[in-house]
Amino acid sequence: MGKAEGRGKEWHGHVTAITVAPEYRRLGLADEMMKLLENVSEKIYEGYFVDLFVRVSNTVAIKMYRQFGYSVYRRVVGYYSSGDNTEEDAFDMRKPLSRDVRKESIIKNGENNLINPDDL
Repeated sequence: MGKAEGRGKEWHGHVTAITVAPEYRRLGLADEMMKLLENVSEKIYEGYFVDLFVRVSNTVAIKMYRQFGYSVYRRVVGYYSSGDNTEEDAFDMRKPLSRDVRKESIIKNGENNLINPDDL
């Protein structure tokens, strides 16, 4: 589901993947799993924020993450690629934790902050 990574003020929890079977959606399970990862990232690993990557076309997930308190930090151009040589951008979404007192891990208008995957 996730891991801790980074250095210094970039030390954070990262959501690698979160999936809920269709028949169990809308029961609050994703919310509970996210809260668990956030709690571990904050209390055990003392991270500054939690981040995740999501396809820009996945509007349902983006809406859900926003409801959980995440915001877009940047847009990674061509982050996802498929076997048919098509690419799709990703949003790097972040949620600051209490250790990030100044909220340095987030920015406004992150959708307009474009980077390439090589710059991650």
